Amino acid sequence: MGSALRETTGDRRFLWGLQDVRPLVSAWRGHGEGLRPLHLDDRERSGCYGRIEPAGLLRFPAWAPFLHGLEPYDQLLKTVRDTVADPAAVLEFAYDWRLPVEVNGALLADAAHRHLERWRNSEAERARLDDREARLVFIAHSMGGLVTRAAFARAADLAADTRCVVTLGTPFLGSVKAAVILGGNRSDPLPALPRRRMQALAATLPGVHDLLPDYRCVDVGGDVLRLTPSDVAGLGGDKELAAQAQDFQRRMRASGAPAMPGHRAVVGVAQPTAQSLRLESGVVHEQYVSFERDGEGELARDPATGVPLRRDRAGDGTVYRDSATVPGTVAESWLPLQHGALAKDGVALAHVRAVLTEHDRNRGPALGVGGLGLALPDYVDAGTPWLARLTPAPGEELDSHAGIACSVHDAETDRRIGTGRLGWHDGGIAASVTLPAPGLYRIRITTEGTPPLTQLVLALDPTDAI
Repeated sequence: MGSALRETTGDRRFLWGLQDVRPLVSAWRGHGEGLRPLHLDDRERSGCYGRIEPAGLLRFPAWAPFLHGLEPYDQLLKTVRDTVADPAAVLEFAYDWRLPVEVNGALLADAAHRHLERWRNSEAERARLDDREARLVFIAHSMGGLVTRAAFARAADLAADTRCVVTLGTPFLGSVKAAVILGGNRSDPLPALPRRRMQALAATLPGVHDLLPDYRCVDVGGDVLRLTPSDVAGLGGDKELAAQAQDFQRRMRASGAPAMPGHRAVVGVAQPTAQSLRLESGVVHEQYVSFERDGEGELARDPATGVPLRRDRAGDGTVYRDSATVPGTVAESWLPLQHGALAKDGVALAHVRAVLTEHDRNRGPALGVGGLGLALPDYVDAGTPWLARLTPAPGEELDSHAGIACSVHDAETDRRIGTGRLGWHDGGIAASVTLPAPGLYRIRITTEGTPPLTQLVLALDPTDAI
């Protein structure tokens, strides 16, 4: 959902990516058509696209249930444009994230070829003192990394024209969060209307089904199974779209497609992240553990009981850590950040800058697996206190909040408007926060020695009908 979308006919109104948060809140909780215009219709499902078009990458913070807010890409774009020899060398590729990854991959491959040809023939390129031939560098966040991988599978000659690929929090093996979205998280006690609208939208979108886990993640006690199209239909998704997504993944694995050239993966760690799930009567129950493998790559079991061995590998809050790389990755860098912050945090941007300038012999700064985790609700009531909970990295302890600070910022301007009071709550450290009015806010946790943690949260008017 990182690209703005608009209609191609009539007044070409924006359907996603608005600056004003009020229509956004209304879309999730108000009356009227809500998100219906974004649903894939029958013509689009048959491959007749064009009713909706991308209108650039997100420039303003957005919010959707389950996703903890979506950060804009302005800082990432500025970093890239300020780093390269000429801003004209940069192609901003927005895409209709509702559509299949395979479709968007083909569009990206074509756009990349055209862009490289234009640049090689430009006056700016001919005037360079460096005699190396210009080549492509792809920088992709989240689903954008899947689109990039699909582009290489689509166009075999793209690899020869590419120097490297940088992915930031890309769910190469899928995300349990996609199954949670399709299931509507009926066990969640928070207001149901936003969740139901998100589930209804997601059930029509091939792009969401392409994000389903492509690894054994369904815990059935004595074994761990793959999610099947029938499972997806039972929890609220579309069986046909799930089958098509799994077929695409199988073709990607079987095609022998070359690895993305010079692939560097920036991976979020230390954040509480769903890694597996249980299915009970069509309800998805997230599990914050993964399953160990033995030396043969098979499911590891306890020698005494035969029970599968479980371990919390964490991730970026959306993408499980081990889902964010693929075979052939040149280097992995780990950052204790939330999913959205991987495309805007200063350390992540410094890594991107290092790759672009090729001063990356050590693949950027030394990045450990330590750091804090941050867990927020999707949305809260304005004027009512709630808790922003801090968690240690797996295997570590958080025994004090000394040196940690919590601040509250307006999401659009990043202006600081308040603080959160840190203390012990239910055996853990949390910040008590009260948001003054309905709107979109950014919570920032700062501590010495690690990058700041940020996450968006939507404050709703408690008197609104739900």
